[in-house]
Amino acid sequence: MTIHKEKIEVITSIQRRRKWSPVEKKKMVEESYQTGATLSYVARKYDISPSQLFMWRRQMENGALKGVGCEEELVPKSQMKALETRVRELERVLGKKTLENEVLREAVKLAREKKLISRQPLPGLDDFS
Repeated sequence: MTIHKEKIEVITSIQRRRKWSPVEKKKMVEESYQTGATLSYVARKYDISPSQLFMWRRQMENGALKGVGCEEELVPKSQMKALETRVRELERVLGKKTLENEVLREAVKLAREKKLISRQPLPGLDDFS
């Protein structure tokens, strides 16, 4: 006679969504690809929905977890685009300021040349000094 014991979990508090780190997701996905393991078994083992695990598998196949190997933090695409826009704007302002700086340098150079020219004595006026 075989007795099957089922695991019963009692939830006593209100829980929000669980957060899985990219490393944990990768571990679960890789485990679901192992010989003899089924997606449903792995999902039950970690108490997640099989559809959630399937979505992570699809995302991993599409390269969503490439940054996990080097354990760097991933940045959302919308945030990346916002940062790229900001960089372009800063480059534009920097270019404008660089041009203004060059114009001012030329103006100072011309002003100094004129002062040096005006300081030189004019021919024939040496007798008056």
